[in-house]
Amino acid sequence: MTQFFLTIAAIFGGLSVAGGAFGAHALREKISDRSLEIFDTGARYQMYHALALLLVAMLMSRLETPPTALVVSGWLFIIGVVIFSGSLYALSLTGIKSLGAVTPLGGLALMLGWGALAVAAATTKF
Repeated sequence: MTQFFLTIAAIFGGLSVAGGAFGAHALREKISDRSLEIFDTGARYQMYHALALLLVAMLMSRLETPPTALVVSGWLFIIGVVIFSGSLYALSLTGIKSLGAVTPLGGLALMLGWGALAVAAATTKF
């Protein structure tokens, strides 16, 4: 699981950089400023949570048996990035407003991921 989380963290991080560059250069003249801002928010939160997932993987690597809360945190970060950032990318590129209704579910997954990480930190001796 540690290697999987580390791999996904690296992929998310790299795609976040690519997405940010794509937004700044290729999309600047093609979509509205508001859509570009939405796209940038998706890329920014993707990077934040790539780093959070990297932290989870590093903490897991220090333990023989990672606590369930740490594993749950990693999965919630992955699910949250896919739903939160993915819906923002799709919204900004398509203009389909109903996609914005999905975004809070991704945000909830990200918040729950931080909560699970807090539980793991409070209950585990690293």
